Amino acid sequence: MKKSTIAWHKEDVTRKWYVIDAEGVVLGRLATKLVELLRGKGKTRFTPHVDCGDYVVVTNVDKIKLTGKKEEQMAYYHHSGYPGGLRKQTFAKVKAEKPEMVLFESVRRMMPMNRLGRAAIKKLKLYVGTDYKETAQTPEPLVLPKYEGLR
Repeated sequence: MKKSTIAWHKEDVTRKWYVIDAEGVVLGRLATKLVELLRGKGKTRFTPHVDCGDYVVVTNVDKIKLTGKKEEQMAYYHHSGYPGGLRKQTFAKVKAEKPEMVLFESVRRMMPMNRLGRAAIKKLKLYVGTDYKETAQTPEPLVLPKYEGLR
């Protein structure tokens, strides 16, 4: 008798809440972990066509680290669609004005570019300080390794 894989339906999904302190964590490593949690890829019954991810609250997003010379070299580009409409912002300027945008853009660009990705990114909550509004959901703390420089 042939065994078949059981896929989740959106009614069967149980979601957890996690809180992550981003102080001293490398941006890329944090973003990949967030995408894994938001999509539900770490779950045993991951189904690609169902939004089976968890909610994630990230605090201290203004204290994220970058390795190497990325702080000086990294830039964000936006084009208005008109000739000569290319706009460039340095990483330092974006981090000073809107520090949550740095992490949000990193996670958004790793998500699938469809309605499933748009639904999953809404489960990401970013905060500059240590305080957050989602205390009633009792999120579990999730500890990520800090960046300690060259060894």
